[in-house]
Amino acid sequence: MKDTERADVPRVKSLERCIPQGALSGMGMNSTLDIYTQHFGLTERPFSLVPDPDFLFWSRLHTRAYSMLEYGILTRAPITLITGEVGAGKTTLLHHLLRSVSDDVQVGLVANAHGDRGELLRWVLMSLSQDAPLNAGYVDLFAQFQDYLIAQYAEGRRVILIFDEAQNLSLESLEELRMFTNINSNKDELLQLILVGQPELRRHVQRPELRQFAQRVSSSYHIDAMSQDMVRDYIAHRLKVAGADRPIFDKDACNLVHRAAAGVPRLVNQLCDLAMVYAFTMDEQTVRCATVQQVLDEGAFFAGGMDTELPLYLGSDTRRTAP
Repeated sequence: MKDTERADVPRVKSLERCIPQGALSGMGMNSTLDIYTQHFGLTERPFSLVPDPDFLFWSRLHTRAYSMLEYGILTRAPITLITGEVGAGKTTLLHHLLRSVSDDVQVGLVANAHGDRGELLRWVLMSLSQDAPLNAGYVDLFAQFQDYLIAQYAEGRRVILIFDEAQNLSLESLEELRMFTNINSNKDELLQLILVGQPELRRHVQRPELRQFAQRVSSSYHIDAMSQDMVRDYIAHRLKVAGADRPIFDKDACNLVHRAAAGVPRLVNQLCDLAMVYAFTMDEQTVRCATVQQVLDEGAFFAGGMDTELPLYLGSDTRRTAP
């Protein structure tokens, strides 16, 4: 045996080697992924990073967060606040909400709004499919917005503005949003706000200069990281939706995924997807703990500064340090 060879290195296969010779030239990325899903008997990729309401996992955390969203809408709460870490599933919840709102609700979705006072109002009007002329001043834009709210109310429709990534809003913009909620008709709220963002949004709202804003928050929830049991159920759920009829990740693999991804759904998806690719290239039908650890050891999983230098689990109780 040559010095560069090791007897314990598993034989691997590449994506290209699984494709009939000559077929790769006209094959796109989606077709290549078909080979990956077919290996595990799936109908689609189970751990895509794109938010997909069809894969929504109703953990206790997400059920409560969605209940707060519904509660805010049903009670006409002026402001509803939902926070969670990056990748906690907030945007997926919003997509599910948008699919389920009734016909008497007009929804404007504003993502990553920025700019000064006038710019925010333009973002709002555009989210409601309203013109926002560049030469219009703030007073004219505000009058247009107010007239729109009154017209919708007269026709029996409510207006809800949803701000995704709302932690990017300045303190001045948050105060402007509070002023928007002062537009009302007698006892009825003409506008409801749903602010969704990372934990710093909650810290912004708790600042003394925004105490009036905080007093208008009637419904609020923070989505914590998933527990170990939740992550196991989450992985099984997504695999089942993708067509799996058997367990693909063993228990120890799920536990290591939970630890490495810190219970954050998006990171769980990323690590599971990579682990399945590794298992596929080694022609394995089950993703084991050692496979997940190999992904971590080789630096394929990027967790944005999280510690992924973890020990290799050989079983529930036995571990050794990876070479």
